[in-house]
Amino acid sequence: MGALFITFEGPDGSGKSTHLGRAGAWLEELGLPVVCTKEPGGTPVGEAIRGIFLDPCWGELDGRVEALLVFASRRQHLVELIEPALDEGRHVICDRFTDSSLVYQGVGRDLGREWIESLDALATGGRRPDYTLLFDLTPEAAFARGRSKKRRSRGDVDRIDAEGLDFYRAVRGAYLDLARRDAERFRRIDSGGDVGKTWTQVRRVLAELLGVPP
Repeated sequence: MGALFITFEGPDGSGKSTHLGRAGAWLEELGLPVVCTKEPGGTPVGEAIRGIFLDPCWGELDGRVEALLVFASRRQHLVELIEPALDEGRHVICDRFTDSSLVYQGVGRDLGREWIESLDALATGGRRPDYTLLFDLTPEAAFARGRSKKRRSRGDVDRIDAEGLDFYRAVRGAYLDLARRDAERFRRIDSGGDVGKTWTQVRRVLAELLGVPP
């Protein structure tokens, strides 16, 4: 089996970032070559763009500006880190990719699927992950987690976390629609429960995809 490009997707507060870190450590313990990364980010240029994209000090950004920032980061991420790692035989697990743009900017900012896909064709050539784990929970739960007391105390509530409940509802609906359209690629993870139950699902799915004991 060749190296796989696997993404973790879902709304803010769904636990995907936490479980990506756990997955990377677990796979390394098993001796699998793996790279864990995130978007926007993953490269020095990407991290600089991430700071602009998430920092609430910039106020409200136009949806097209958001999309252009993310795809600039994504292009650099793909050519500098993701594709070289895959070519070297290392699995890549990435926190977000183009599905996030289809959801957050395509639907959440009302730019439309066609506009995002045109931009994606320019930036990535339509590159898609081999598999995607969708961390799914109710919009109400994601909304509460995104604004949790713990996040606020750490100063971790970014521009996207601070969106209203209707935005969270649109995000979830868009993710579920993507999963229906591409059922072979997506694996749904119920992340509405405790961390242990979510991790059990993640480990089982990754074990199936990568051919390791769960």
